[in-house]
Amino acid sequence: MIRDIYSRDAAFQKLQVLKGNRNKRHRYGQFLVEGVRNLNQAVMNGWEISSFVYPRDRELSRWALDMLRDVRAEENLRLSGELMEELSGKEDTSELMAVVNMRRAGELRLPENPLLVLFDRPSNRGNLGTLLRSCDGLGADGLILTGHGVDLYDPEVVTASMGSFFRVQAVQLELKEVMEYIGALRERYPGFRTVGTTAHKQRPVWGEDLTGPVMLMLGNETEGLSYSFKQGCDVLCTIPMAEGGSASSFNVACAGTVLMYEAVRQRRPGETK
Repeated sequence: MIRDIYSRDAAFQKLQVLKGNRNKRHRYGQFLVEGVRNLNQAVMNGWEISSFVYPRDRELSRWALDMLRDVRAEENLRLSGELMEELSGKEDTSELMAVVNMRRAGELRLPENPLLVLFDRPSNRGNLGTLLRSCDGLGADGLILTGHGVDLYDPEVVTASMGSFFRVQAVQLELKEVMEYIGALRERYPGFRTVGTTAHKQRPVWGEDLTGPVMLMLGNETEGLSYSFKQGCDVLCTIPMAEGGSASSFNVACAGTVLMYEAVRQRRPGETK
């Protein structure tokens, strides 16, 4: 089914709120996606497409035509070029966008030796998107977001992830839920550890054993880990910076990438701490 939208009517206003209004986005249970890589990954990883959104007065590429032909959607929406330009977040207006249904948060599917990442109160969309990309690239088994922060389903987060959003298991949990989950992980995985991070000089991360079941805990970009996580984690560690350098710490997404890389390096056969 195809619906033509000729004005900023209720249907177009819904698309706008999916893009910019967190509360209504979650009320609808949908979010707006654009970008070839993001749309390809959404389809490849089985996310449900509610609607494709595309211009009625523009010749579409073979990729877009194939997507419209091959991927099932409940209702496709055709907009004028002006409305597409207004909706798109790109300088070169996207030829195809999609309204995608959110997935219900469920229990993470974990292997025998999980590598998990927790991000406490993320405040920057780009950092969260980059961290999702690193989780995907380095094979983290799940990303847990907690506290009041950036919405996981914000279009800027999805775009910054370069498609990795649709491949990484990610959930948003309240502090109490996180603590309960950590308790369950300790019961399920003997030797499970929580490794907190700090910019202050603590034990170097390369001196920690990250070969077993572990959760790497990253703090808010400005304030770091909350007091509750600092008190509850098994160890606080840091990434030592170069002597004489002016930088006291890494950007949180960079720090998370370094920590995951160290864990993955240690887990390779024949590697040592």
